Amino acid sequence: MKKKMHLLPLLTTLLLLLFSTTNAHNITTILEKHPEFSTFNHYLTTTHLAAEINRRRTITVCVVDNAGMSDLLAKHLSLLSLKNVLSLHVFADYFGAKKLHQISKGSTTTSTLFQATGEAAGTAGYVNITDMKGGKVGFATSDNEGQYGEFTSTFLKSVEELPYNISVIQISHVLSSPEAESPVSGPADLNLTTLMQKQGCKAFTDLLKGSGAEETFAQNVEGGLTVYCPTDGVINSFMPKYKNLTTDGKVSLLLYHGVPVYQSLGMLKSNNGQMNTLATEGANKYEFTVQNDGEDIKLETKVVTATITGTLIDEDPVAVYKIDKVLLPREVFKAAPPAPAPKGSKDAKEKDTSEADAPGPGTDDDSVPADQTASDNGALTINGGWFMPGALSLFLGCLVLM
Repeated sequence: MKKKMHLLPLLTTLLLLLFSTTNAHNITTILEKHPEFSTFNHYLTTTHLAAEINRRRTITVCVVDNAGMSDLLAKHLSLLSLKNVLSLHVFADYFGAKKLHQISKGSTTTSTLFQATGEAAGTAGYVNITDMKGGKVGFATSDNEGQYGEFTSTFLKSVEELPYNISVIQISHVLSSPEAESPVSGPADLNLTTLMQKQGCKAFTDLLKGSGAEETFAQNVEGGLTVYCPTDGVINSFMPKYKNLTTDGKVSLLLYHGVPVYQSLGMLKSNNGQMNTLATEGANKYEFTVQNDGEDIKLETKVVTATITGTLIDEDPVAVYKIDKVLLPREVFKAAPPAPAPKGSKDAKEKDTSEADAPGPGTDDDSVPADQTASDNGALTINGGWFMPGALSLFLGCLVLM
């Protein structure tokens, strides 16, 4: 009996491991269910804050309804200043309804994404939260004293909570401050294509201009943009495959090389993981994975792995990096086939009699399965979750012991 009791904690842990799921949150999807926040949701996307929110593991988003956003938009702030104001509504900590009413000593101060940008002077990017009498909770930015009243806003209700991942709460009024609303100089004079043309990426910019994708890149400069630019030699070698793509395929491929948020090299190294791109839309994920490899930064697409080889510009809100390969999205190209088995082996014989996959737009190493059911580390997927085969074996072994 004691033996079984000792195994119970281990079995519980294994079960959690086997059937754990990747519950990554998506603020856009959450707010789409609440039309009264449609304006707030729209500007999270326009300012690219949505992508930043979705990458954070622990976060609180304070939303205001459409009427509250009308008051903010009436100030006619630039997009960059509007982004700073909305950044005040995103806390780098989890505050659900219960925690808000149980704040130690009745008051606390939390950091926001505005503080994290480095644009906030002093403590302007912090928000004070106070559990007031009568069950109310008040919010005030650190630099609004004497201009916006004691509390800028109060807690109204919880919209959605996924402890302790993301909490979305509604507050009564927009949080703001003189610092956040102050004019921000944008990259108005930056000509992205001219910059890339002069530094070894002329062939890539020619493709942007010829396909019409250039406009999409230009529209995202002000709000934040990271571009991964294959050098001229890489593009020239790739042209035979590029010409075989459809018009839509060419545009998707080029947009796949842009990420709608600014990311310095330091940010890339500390934030490994999947990245949305300018081509990401609906069911068409068009994502790639950023992964450190020693001092190198790799971009993995399931079809090809590219390496960042140089920096053209790295000044918020724009970063442009040179890469040594064209990024091939799995939605357009097929993944590389497995290496052939040794001659005479059973696997080789089976392969000889199997039907070959139809070739994709590319050739040689650009062919691939239409779907992927196993991750790179060997983990099998179950309804969006995963488990490791080795963990399953250990779990079954424990059952035998019992």
